[in-house]
Amino acid sequence: MSRPAVVKALWGTAVLILVAGCSSGGTEDRSGTAPLTSSPPSASAPSSASSPASSPASSSAPAGGRATVSGTLTEGLKSPWGLAELPGGDLLVSSRDERTITRVDGRTGAKTSLGEVPGVVPGGEGGLMGLAVRDGWVYAYLTAESDNRIVRMRYGDGDRLGPPQPVLTGIPKGVVHNGGRIAFGPDRMLYAGTGETGRTGLAQDRESLGGKILRMTPEGRPAPGNPFAGSVVYSYGHRNVQGIAWDTEGRLWAAEFGQNTWDELNLVEAGKNYGWPEAEGQAGREGFVDPVAQWRTSEASPSGIAYAKGAIWMAGLRGERLWRVPLSGAEQSGNPEAFLTEEYGRLRTVLAGGGGRLWLVTSETDTRGTPGPGDDRILRLEVN
Repeated sequence: MSRPAVVKALWGTAVLILVAGCSSGGTEDRSGTAPLTSSPPSASAPSSASSPASSPASSSAPAGGRATVSGTLTEGLKSPWGLAELPGGDLLVSSRDERTITRVDGRTGAKTSLGEVPGVVPGGEGGLMGLAVRDGWVYAYLTAESDNRIVRMRYGDGDRLGPPQPVLTGIPKGVVHNGGRIAFGPDRMLYAGTGETGRTGLAQDRESLGGKILRMTPEGRPAPGNPFAGSVVYSYGHRNVQGIAWDTEGRLWAAEFGQNTWDELNLVEAGKNYGWPEAEGQAGREGFVDPVAQWRTSEASPSGIAYAKGAIWMAGLRGERLWRVPLSGAEQSGNPEAFLTEEYGRLRTVLAGGGGRLWLVTSETDTRGTPGPGDDRILRLEVN
């Protein structure tokens, strides 16, 4: 069920006032508050993603793909962020600000609290964020007193989590740009997207864990084959990575928040430099990897991504829509297509299930949205 139009109308004026009062201070979904005319499209930018006029403005299915909401699995979630699927089909969802993990029955939507995760210090864009599950462990990316870190907790019978054990510590933290997405790749290694915390120089500093995609063993050691000896750094030059996913060929894709101009979808390769802060979007500069697709920050502000049915599906926060990016091998094969535009508000996380199903998490209760009755929720989508 779509968010009631009356709620959107009542909050519209308040949102406009708030946005007008914000600078482009680089937060995860306020970074694009500068007028769209302030930076012209780059010469290499595909018109489908660079021009506001060319972006779909409704949820009708464009040619080439379809995304249909088949129901709401559960609602009443507070500041949901991370989502992971358990063996058997139930889901775990984290609350960034309440520091809790909840199990959601994958059929009925019934919720069971697993409790609060010790050591989480929420604030700004930090808190309890990404989740991953592997071999009886629940992994979590969280903001602690002194840093961002990855921990893991034993999970078994009784819906109880064991005490958190550090996997990787020392990831820089800030009020903004904390990254937060984690996932296991097809190589069974653990990957994490991090942010540069607003200190842009960290992204180009290969000794720092900020502004990177990290690759490690499940115990937190540098993974075999990493590009830099003795380091968990896999790629660098990132601003704020909150979406990572793999296609059927095992290629790694990542979504990244831009600053004033371009949000990005990148094909990530070991040891490559993705440009920030020297380049944003498809700059065509030697030594930097250009994104495969890009969007105005008002149309995206991307968080989670998933791969399904030959495309990357990307959840947009400020853009309040779900993007489909069709792929052919390692390249974009058609124009990005927008679904659910402004129907469910801010979209935080998308997770691929079986049989062409996506789980989609809204993000209206994270202090930046305009929550209506039932927010936040997990939606069930059928895609093709």
